[in-house]
Amino acid sequence: MRTRNRSVRAAAAVIAAVIAGTSACRSRPPAAAPNPAELARTVLMERVGTEGSEGPVFCRRDRICGSDVLPGFYRKRDFRPAWIDDRLALGDARAFIAALRQVDQDGLNPENYHLAAVGSLLAGIDAARKKSLRDVRPEDLADLEMLLTDGFLLCGSHLVHGQVNPETIQSEWSIKGRVGDLAAALDKGLAAGDVPAALDSLRPANSFYRGIRKAHVEYAALAAAGGWPGFPPGPKLVKGDRDARVTVLRQILEAMGDLSQEPAPEPELFDDALEAGLKQFQDRHGLEPDGAVGAATAAALNTSAAERLKQLRANLERWRWITEELGDRFIMVNVAGYRVSVFEAGQAVLFMPAIVGRAYRQTPDFSGKISTITLNPAWNVPPKLAREDILPKLKKDPSYLKKKGIRVFESWSDGAREIDGAAVDWTQIKANGLSFKFRQDPGPQNALGRILFLFPNKFDVYMHDTPERWLFNQAVRDFSSGCIRIEKPLDLALYALRDDPSWTKEKILEIIDSGETKVIPLRKPLPVHILYWTAWLGVDGRVQFRQDIYLRDAALVRALEEHAAATAR
Repeated sequence: MRTRNRSVRAAAAVIAAVIAGTSACRSRPPAAAPNPAELARTVLMERVGTEGSEGPVFCRRDRICGSDVLPGFYRKRDFRPAWIDDRLALGDARAFIAALRQVDQDGLNPENYHLAAVGSLLAGIDAARKKSLRDVRPEDLADLEMLLTDGFLLCGSHLVHGQVNPETIQSEWSIKGRVGDLAAALDKGLAAGDVPAALDSLRPANSFYRGIRKAHVEYAALAAAGGWPGFPPGPKLVKGDRDARVTVLRQILEAMGDLSQEPAPEPELFDDALEAGLKQFQDRHGLEPDGAVGAATAAALNTSAAERLKQLRANLERWRWITEELGDRFIMVNVAGYRVSVFEAGQAVLFMPAIVGRAYRQTPDFSGKISTITLNPAWNVPPKLAREDILPKLKKDPSYLKKKGIRVFESWSDGAREIDGAAVDWTQIKANGLSFKFRQDPGPQNALGRILFLFPNKFDVYMHDTPERWLFNQAVRDFSSGCIRIEKPLDLALYALRDDPSWTKEKILEIIDSGETKVIPLRKPLPVHILYWTAWLGVDGRVQFRQDIYLRDAALVRALEEHAAATAR
């Protein structure tokens, strides 16, 4: 009996212990849910490494493109995630993804910035989160974090600097580029809760870029809708003609917005309305606005929407190469557009036709400042032009020097003796042995005309007047040896000298008429930017296209496509 009691008491003790243990388990608080930001931070610390760590950074076996920026970005934050929040709402990430999809409007491919990988990760994290935060893998959080940051840095770099280094495809490139602190821009966007605005701030802010971007959106829509039909070959078309090709001409001009889409009474008749629409098309494409479809106009009509889109993409890239600091007032020379414009407070206040370099003597891209204006300039023929232009003409016509008023000096040394050019047997002079200096005195035949604008540069290129005024009547004006000849030199001189009221139009003309050479220093040097644009938005809000006279668009588009393919790998 005593033994039985002991057994009962022992069992009761066990039961009591079990009850007590169960009660204790019930009263213990549940384990805290994992903090997503801390989980991601731990993985980031391991992947990025501390200060002094060397080598590339990898994510999902892919090398991070921003390996030189991303580590510093996270070390500065003490590895705190930029995109992963405690509740995994990921609002900044979703907003950035939406903004990233819009960079196709800049001629960039959103897929080159980890868009697919980010979308897949985000979907997986959202699905896991719906079950439990414990189901979200820390590695996935770190992957998403790093790819979002790298996508912003890479896309931002392309918006600030361009995708292609201009010096790799243009040997003569001398223009200051843009600068931007990409990490600081991302920090600012995150702090303000507006990453899309941060990305937008990295785009060129000038109206030129925004205008081409607008045109790119329009032509992307045209291309997606099928563009327009090709223009069939055939003889020249003029007003009054009846031809099946007239119907196609109407379709093309309607698609481009140069002709009303109202049905024509006689679709195959080349009528007045069609001629007016064609002239508008020709004006927008830098063609002779004669209202007839000749060979040049037919070629422009036959250029597809997809090709025009590539042209716009190339010009967007060019603007990303160029500094925003153009000046409060400046001169812009558009080489492909044969045009010189003066801008003040963002508006064109003066513009005029220009003549630029031939294809084999291209006008280079560079920036400078007009420092002096010379009235009645003399022309010291550059050695290269003397060898390639003057000497061949002398060998054919020994009287060429006299006809053009060109004097000859023994050498380029100061005080070199003048010699009689007629006494030299030019047929015996070899180009590589030509040491003479040729000088054309001021006068009506002087190649520089009556007014010269000097801006020191390594290319020996400048702007000037010309005696060959008739050339400005041509639609295509690549006739020079690299310098820029302008139609209204007096107007430009008056603008450049407006800070000095003593230089009136009457005074300038008086000196020109006297034949005296006068060098006038500018009180405020005037910035000049010589650039190459084959597409831009006109003052009427419509896109202007020009022929790629130096074949630079094709090289640039090819480089962009190669770069995009390399980035996608």
